[in-house]
Amino acid sequence: MITVLLVDDQPLLRAGFRSLIELAEDIQIVGEAANGPDAVTLARRLRPDVVCMDVRMPGGNGLDATRVIVNEIDPPPAVLVLTTFELDEYVFGALEAGASGFLLKDADMDDLIEAIRRLAAGEGMVDQTVTRRVIAEFARRRPAPPAPAPGGGADQLTSREAEIVRLLAEGLSNAEIAAELVVEVSTVKSHLGRAMAKIGARDRVQTVIWAYRHGVASLG
Repeated sequence: MITVLLVDDQPLLRAGFRSLIELAEDIQIVGEAANGPDAVTLARRLRPDVVCMDVRMPGGNGLDATRVIVNEIDPPPAVLVLTTFELDEYVFGALEAGASGFLLKDADMDDLIEAIRRLAAGEGMVDQTVTRRVIAEFARRRPAPPAPAPGGGADQLTSREAEIVRLLAEGLSNAEIAAELVVEVSTVKSHLGRAMAKIGARDRVQTVIWAYRHGVASLG
């Protein structure tokens, strides 16, 4: 059972999300919060698999709450940011704080269910168009920092590792990458794990950010 914490300042929205999400038999809403501080408190106590986080809330925004949840809870829940804005500075801030994915509030409910499942599985929500566009714009606005050591760019990856990272940035899952390259899923995971270790990425979303910053991937 995937456990979820809902965070939104509008009770009607929370009720709507709850009723629809819990139609999925493998997902359970274990708590609700109306602001960032309450979200942090409940995340520490309930230890959900996924936090569905609103960004703009009175009494404490989702950006600060995301940063605390990701960095101060061990193991950290995955944070899925639900927003009404596709390219919003608050969303960029949440990305910097460690959010694992983004979804517009008016997205299809099937997309929300799939996003929760993917985040719970540790995959990160990098296959939605809005997420890839947000990440690409984020990377464009914040150029890659100087490499800490020689070979700190794309040339530190093998050709197969770079290819897998590029396909990941294009939104493919491990299984889809494996089918594209005609290899086993375990092989994809192994190459991706080594690539993430080389570039110092803590998760798949950060790997995609790195890919856009270093020219391994591009939109269009």
